[in-house]
Amino acid sequence: MYNIYRLLINSNFVFQEGHLLKLAGQIRSVVGKHLVIVNCDSAQLPRLYADVVDSHQKPVGKLVEVFGNIKNPCAAVYCKDTGNCAINEKLYTK
Repeated sequence: MYNIYRLLINSNFVFQEGHLLKLAGQIRSVVGKHLVIVNCDSAQLPRLYADVVDSHQKPVGKLVEVFGNIKNPCAAVYCKDTGNCAINEKLYTK
């Protein structure tokens, strides 16, 4: 159990309320009412069309595209409403 806990602390995974969440990235910018641009880690890119949630596991949207430089990729997340999305907020995939 200790090794699993140590692995979770040193990686981009978060264990919260019985679910293992993978870090999708931090919000870089909010574009209009339905699009959020997220900075991603190039070593662990999130899956396309994955459900994206915030740190409280509230649904944010779907990851629809990964683009940009190989060393510093970005992702586009389509949201129903970007009203509660803040710059530098961390987003996760299930």
